[in-house]
Amino acid sequence: MPAEGGFDSLGPAIVFNEFDNGDEGAPGFHLPQFPDFDIPLVLGDKLIDPTTGLVAFDTFNFDGLLGNTFLVNGTIQPFLEVNQRRYRFRVLDGGPSRFYQLFLTNPDNLQQKIPFFVISNDGNLLPRPIQATSFRMAVAERGDLIVDFKKIADRFGAKRLILENRLEQLNGQGPTGRILPAGSGDALMEFQIGDVVPDDSFDPEPVSFPNVPATAGDAVLGISLPDISQVKPRLTRTFEFDQQDGQWVVNDRFMDCTVFRFHFQKNTAERWILQGGSGWSHPVHIHLEEFRLLSRNGRAIRPGNVEFARKDVVELNGDDQVELLIRFRDMEGGYPFHCHNTVHEDHQMMMLFDVAGAGDNKTRP
Repeated sequence: MPAEGGFDSLGPAIVFNEFDNGDEGAPGFHLPQFPDFDIPLVLGDKLIDPTTGLVAFDTFNFDGLLGNTFLVNGTIQPFLEVNQRRYRFRVLDGGPSRFYQLFLTNPDNLQQKIPFFVISNDGNLLPRPIQATSFRMAVAERGDLIVDFKKIADRFGAKRLILENRLEQLNGQGPTGRILPAGSGDALMEFQIGDVVPDDSFDPEPVSFPNVPATAGDAVLGISLPDISQVKPRLTRTFEFDQQDGQWVVNDRFMDCTVFRFHFQKNTAERWILQGGSGWSHPVHIHLEEFRLLSRNGRAIRPGNVEFARKDVVELNGDDQVELLIRFRDMEGGYPFHCHNTVHEDHQMMMLFDVAGAGDNKTRP
């Protein structure tokens, strides 16, 4: 799907329904028009050998690969000419090992804090849009962002913006936790702001959190999350993601593609505790069904948090502990569960589970 400025998008599947229909003038959610103003952004970094100009890969690096060159939709640090109106950007962290904290930086005034609106997490619309000045992503996480270039031009006088990653990460271990100053991070792409054009799309600002308090029953875009407060899990399982003998294990075991580590009883709910270890970061991806996060490091995930959503990837940093509720309903059979730092995944941080009519009672598979 071509856009202006020598910028082409590739990779993700864009899915619509009768409400989120890609037509801002038709009945539905009135989100920015596809394809002109609804644009996927696939983030990645590649390690380029300066002597050959070829992409390099260190097969003996088990920690995680960080590139020295940033790409968006396969193009090195592109630019996009945008009009003064709202755009929807469907952002994917394509990895293989880098985490991002995304900011909009005005290179002509680094002191400005430019807001945007988060409307989805891992492909699911949030109950209420969230106004933010940054958005954090682990490998394979997705987020839909609404950027109102007219309001930004009017309020901040910006003529261009840089999509900037300010999350410091020095190696495959994961982010250091330090947020770099504006202009000191990784410049991913540039938005060049042009003329004012008509805009019939939904404006999230008047109904966004924290401008409006968030509640569990919110359904600003017609979708609310079901109440799970009374769901009684059949079982609690614990999964520890750690390092052993230079490779990667879950519950002290390497991947075995011939063994189901546990059996999940179809149409029941389970509580899973995911535990990090040894100071490493892991984006954990569970296949087949989405889950709901209950808590992170003992703090409940509440409305107004971008993780108050249906998700299929969750970030573990260092010794983080996250608690989630999950159930498998429609399909039976074997599925994987793994770290999405692709280097960790390739070096054994994965397991297989089976969804069946009867489940087992293994609390630490």
